[in-house]
Amino acid sequence: MKALVLAGGSGTRLRPLSHAIPKQLIPVAGKPVLVHCLENIAAIGVTEVGIIVGDRGDEMRAVLGDGSALGLRITYIRQLAPLGLAHCVQLAQDFLGDDDFVMYLGDNILAGDGISGIAAEFAEYRPAAHILLTKVANPREYGVAELDGHGRVVALAEKPAQPRSDLALTGVYFFTRAIHQAVRAISPSARGELEITDAIAWLLADGQRIRATQFHGYWKDTGKIDDLLECHRVLMGHRRGDVRGSVDAVSLVSGDVVVEPGAQIIESIVTGPAVIGAGSVVRGSRIGPYTALGSGCTLVDAGIEHSIVLDGVSVQNVRGIYGSLIGREAAVCSAVDDGHRRLVIGDHSTVEVA
Repeated sequence: MKALVLAGGSGTRLRPLSHAIPKQLIPVAGKPVLVHCLENIAAIGVTEVGIIVGDRGDEMRAVLGDGSALGLRITYIRQLAPLGLAHCVQLAQDFLGDDDFVMYLGDNILAGDGISGIAAEFAEYRPAAHILLTKVANPREYGVAELDGHGRVVALAEKPAQPRSDLALTGVYFFTRAIHQAVRAISPSARGELEITDAIAWLLADGQRIRATQFHGYWKDTGKIDDLLECHRVLMGHRRGDVRGSVDAVSLVSGDVVVEPGAQIIESIVTGPAVIGAGSVVRGSRIGPYTALGSGCTLVDAGIEHSIVLDGVSVQNVRGIYGSLIGREAAVCSAVDDGHRRLVIGDHSTVEVA
């Protein structure tokens, strides 16, 4: 089996951050979202991975390289325009050949049992397509599957105006080579894209076996700021402490705290789960739970919790930062402590809080 990971989206809902960093590379619980996806793929024994990239493929390569650090062999496949998920399968046909494959959206997070159980089920029964479903409150925003009383797929629709089901397709699909005929047979949707739901519906109409499994673990599309922060909180709960940097004698570190090499905690309180990135300095500060600092950050007389802080950030004399996402090289400073503050700050910004 191979894997096809889709990482070409522009991340418009995550602006301004996505102007400077691809949404798939924004860190969640100390790792880029895309790395979480690739780790789930590696966990089911897949080693050959094709990644669909847009015009920011060089940034993906800079972070992932050839995939060897994750035990993978990565092939990068360029998509010149966002023409749909089924179009991505068309582009990857030479890479995929006749092999079965798992298709994984690179901005989706699945936690808990991951996809190992579904992968084993697919390998046993080998339907033309095996889809993962989860109940959602807003099915109009997703591809939706309708099941009969025996749990069999009877219809699929992409973002239906009148959903007949609350079971959304998650960002993980398993396919045999039958999908290649389907993606060539369909036409673009009203929004001008080749929809993977239409391709699966074509297989269904053609009499091919479609299998569905309801996913009961944690799943999140990280396309929005609040979803990203929620996902971060959930995954931070799975981190285990590992102190490889330095903690002075007067600091208090409790819970599962990762202190990466070269990081320093001085006269501070850090309550886990938390990550202090390599080379970061935390002085006279309080780092609350569910916070991850990138590398090379400087926090002086600061207070922050439930937040994602990217590389090179400086926070001085500001406490009460909560539920925030701070972009690379941003500087946050203040002379006063004025309670909780929520910040969504783009890269290379400077914000003064009075």
